[in-house]
Amino acid sequence: TMTPLFIFSLIFYQFFLLHQNSNVSGKVLGSTTQKVEYEAIPERSSATDAKVSISEARIDVLKQFLGRYNSPLVEYSEYIVEISDKYNLDYRLLPAIAMQESTLCEKAPKDSYNCWGFGIYGQKITRFASFENAIETIARSLSQDYHARGLIEPIDIMSRYTPSNTGEWAENVSYVMERISASL
Repeated sequence: TMTPLFIFSLIFYQFFLLHQNSNVSGKVLGSTTQKVEYEAIPERSSATDAKVSISEARIDVLKQFLGRYNSPLVEYSEYIVEISDKYNLDYRLLPAIAMQESTLCEKAPKDSYNCWGFGIYGQKITRFASFENAIETIARSLSQDYHARGLIEPIDIMSRYTPSNTGEWAENVSYVMERISASL
């Protein structure tokens, strides 16, 4: 008994919807009224507005990611995104290299501000005056000495950044970059 009643209710509801969408509902006592349809008008936004919100999202993602590891780089999330954009780099690349080289500065040489293993080999340690200086210098180097030569992906960068590595470095950097993306 419930099935026929349910089917009848569905048919009745379909007729109701059909009636609502037809012009018949616009007629009242022999006169016609304008059917008013309401629609949300989308906000006008320029490309700049969209770029700002994308940039803010990337900053938030980096802050969350770096914060999870109590990295001192968390304070430089905005700067990392800004400098990455300036040098046309993937904003995840610098944090991913820092994770691979020093577990986000945990194992960086003392007072070096060098979380990226940049110019560190044997007894030689490249030191920077600040994290800002390190981020700018390394981003510029990645752009000019790597990207300009077609070394874009971690596997390509590895061939020059850490040439003795057999592939683990690139796999780890790529993995961290994916983890940062997953936060979006």
